Amino acid sequence: MEGNETENALVPKTDALTAEYSHPGVERMVKLPLLRQMGVMVGLALSVAIGVAAVLWSQNPEYSLLYASVADKDVSEVLTALDTLGVKYKVESSTGAIMIPAESVHEVRLKLAAQGLPKTESIGFELLEKESSFGTSKSLEAARFQRALENEIARSVAAIQNVKSVRVHLAMPKQSVFVRQRKKPSASILVNLYSGRFLEKGQVQAILHLVASSVPQLEPGQVTIVDQRGTLLNSNDQSSEVYLSSKQFDYKKQVENHLMMRVENILSPLLGDDGLRTQVTADVDFTATERTHEQYNPDLPALRSEQTQEEASRLEGAQGVPGALSNQPPAAGTAPEEAGESEEEKSEDSPLNTSKSATRNYELDKTISHTRLATGVVRRLSVAVVIDDKDIVQQDGTVLKKPYSQEDIVQFTNLVKQAVGFNVGRGDQVTVTNSTFRGQEIPEALPEIPIWEKSWFRTLIKQLAAALVVLILIFGVLKPFMRGLLAPVVTTSTNESEDAEALRLSGSSSSAVGALEDGSADGASSSEEGGDPLLLEAPQSYEKRLEFAQKMVDEDPKRVAQVLKNWVTADG
Repeated sequence: MEGNETENALVPKTDALTAEYSHPGVERMVKLPLLRQMGVMVGLALSVAIGVAAVLWSQNPEYSLLYASVADKDVSEVLTALDTLGVKYKVESSTGAIMIPAESVHEVRLKLAAQGLPKTESIGFELLEKESSFGTSKSLEAARFQRALENEIARSVAAIQNVKSVRVHLAMPKQSVFVRQRKKPSASILVNLYSGRFLEKGQVQAILHLVASSVPQLEPGQVTIVDQRGTLLNSNDQSSEVYLSSKQFDYKKQVENHLMMRVENILSPLLGDDGLRTQVTADVDFTATERTHEQYNPDLPALRSEQTQEEASRLEGAQGVPGALSNQPPAAGTAPEEAGESEEEKSEDSPLNTSKSATRNYELDKTISHTRLATGVVRRLSVAVVIDDKDIVQQDGTVLKKPYSQEDIVQFTNLVKQAVGFNVGRGDQVTVTNSTFRGQEIPEALPEIPIWEKSWFRTLIKQLAAALVVLILIFGVLKPFMRGLLAPVVTTSTNESEDAEALRLSGSSSSAVGALEDGSADGASSSEEGGDPLLLEAPQSYEKRLEFAQKMVDEDPKRVAQVLKNWVTADG
């Protein structure tokens, strides 16, 4: 009896209400050291946080781009409209792009467009629709019209591919009828291109002529185009060698492509689109030559002008005797013997003096010719054509390759010569060769859309990944971690602790033996209510206590032996 009293004194007494309403895990938690209690709480909080983050991540929708670049003054209005519509959004800090869930991008864009958002900065002729006050000056109206024209031109240029935004500046001097040499208008264009994109020369020329045609009296040479990196895209020096070389290369390429297209058009119906390969090399002469020729024809003279002059005079005969007497006055006159003699008869006997002169001007047949030889003359052509073997379908459906005959090659060569305008005089060459270069093509089935590219696949993967993370946390991390933290602390460093543990086990075992002998019904009812069978302090059933005793003997026979030793010593 003394032994039983000692054993009962060693067994801790627990209140019936405490054993009924307190969980054994809570009691162990209270008995743990402070550091282990803090570790348990941190582990619980961390596991719950990771699980909640995984669930929220799985429920987070896929975001897509709504607007890439919006003016700063329009961002607030767009975000306010999104809040009103109840649409989730996020703004990227690096680019300022507005992102919303992918499934509602098109719907939200339509709703924002109905509200007039985003408001674009480039307002064209809509400026002229605004009401003008009574005191609006003429210069203000002219400035408003110029700004509207600049914005309209910017809209047109921004519609070109690879152009992100455009700014246009027009310099339009005021015209006056009192100025003889008027200044011509000019334009400056700043194009902002997308990252990694560029404008081809044809696109630059298109912008150049588009702007020049939009402004009255604006010439293409007065337009300057610059990109966002400060690179001049057009050059006003049209006579530079670089510009001419570029234009000449483009013209040569156009000539070759044109001839290749003519060859393919005439041979494709006979050989198929994939049955030939054509290359044309054109030697083009870009030499600019001017010639002036002046030629005279002496066999075809022409009278241009003539001037004739004729003079005639008569002189009287000499009178008197030469000498001193001839200087004396004549003698008195005497009447003629024949009264019928006239003055005319006397004049016929006097000598006649006649003089004639003529001036004639002649023009010879002269020819002046000024010739300017055209540039871009083709001096020589070299054409190479390779044709594939012809396909012959056998009776069993197989396709057999067979080369063309020499007569067919000659026929194809003549067709090519006629297509390119073959000229023996300038040394053109045409070569047609038959060779196998095309394998048998097997039609492939249309590829199906992979399941991972479908819209619902990503959402499903995210949800499954979140569920997997939660399960790993619960069964792989949280449960072992908590089990280790809640394990009882076993210390065997001193003999006193060993004696105390032996006494506790001896008391527990005696209680278990007493319970086995008594077969308490209260213990059975308590076990059925969900008590922990590993705690001997709580009332247990006979089967539970017996199972616990057998388990203790199997797991730690040394300690059981020590308990029995203590029992024998106590009885003695």
